[in-house]
Amino acid sequence: MEWVKIYGLCLERLSHQIKNAKQRKSGAYGWILIESYNTGNIEDIIDILELYDIKVKTQEVLERELQDLAYTVSELVREVLTFAYTGEGHLGLHLYLGEPNDRLHVQIDTDAQCCPK
Repeated sequence: MEWVKIYGLCLERLSHQIKNAKQRKSGAYGWILIESYNTGNIEDIIDILELYDIKVKTQEVLERELQDLAYTVSELVREVLTFAYTGEGHLGLHLYLGEPNDRLHVQIDTDAQCCPK
């Protein structure tokens, strides 16, 4: 059996947030912020998401870990999720509400399609 890490993310809470986002944005397509961490500080993000196995605390290492985490959680909840920074510089978890014919696992370029950094 292969194990996955989801750190401080709660799948039940995410499922509820995804359901609510879909109800609120019925018929809308694109990225929607479903969870904001109200910080861009690396130390705060590591604490909030419980990413305690990160030894080198740089933006590059954090972004790689967040990308892996988003992929894992996307697979588990069968939705496309990504971490990106909001215009205010806060990290958030974003859900992609695609058109009905969109493939679930498209290559996501968060700089181009999601929120401004």
